[in-house]
Amino acid sequence: MDRTDRTSDVTRKRVLARTFIALAMLALLFFATSGTEGWPAAQVYLALIAVMVLGLGLMLVRRDFALLAERMRSPIQREQKGWDRLLIGTLLVLYVGWFVLIELDAERFHWSNVPLAVQVIGAILIFITFCITWLVIRENSFAAPVVKIQSERGHYVVTTGPYAFVRHPMYAGTIPFLIGTPLMLGSWWGLLVSPLLIVLLALRAVLEERTLKAELEGYADYAKRVCYRFVPYIW
Repeated sequence: MDRTDRTSDVTRKRVLARTFIALAMLALLFFATSGTEGWPAAQVYLALIAVMVLGLGLMLVRRDFALLAERMRSPIQREQKGWDRLLIGTLLVLYVGWFVLIELDAERFHWSNVPLAVQVIGAILIFITFCITWLVIRENSFAAPVVKIQSERGHYVVTTGPYAFVRHPMYAGTIPFLIGTPLMLGSWWGLLVSPLLIVLLALRAVLEERTLKAELEGYADYAKRVCYRFVPYIW
């Protein structure tokens, strides 16, 4: 086994380990608060997320080590903008609270009664997020989880693939996830919180664009050519 193969093998193991830890934490959040492991929707949800995350991670092992290294870093970094640290911290807290609310609604207290057909629609929306994310990371080697200019990697404006239609396809692809998750897990109350999370993503996109226009050569011209941030002809 040569050095490249050994590096790939180590990276695959890191992807597997990180995925397992993240899923274990999410499962603990679901099942510890519910007091039961008999929540079929959550079990299917965790399996779907596992397939998606592992698939994207292993794709990056083969295609883009540098991007994989960026995406495996902490969501709070020294190089990122201060406002982004604050916003990411807020989003993380809200995400945890959101999942707890979904669990309390769908499994512990059964406040909502979401039809199975609607739960299936939720799963389809989550799969759409996977497809969009795959297109984004295939096209953009600078799709880091934090807002920063990656000068050391020769950061440039990506204008191809989904970036030819909207300026923030990764955020746009998160919207089906934020809607699909409470639907799949069976929580109308969770769905009521989704617009708040979407608004915070939109706020981050606007603030991120200020950084990109000021610090990334060519972005201002790109923003003039591609008029929409999330959804063509809407915003």
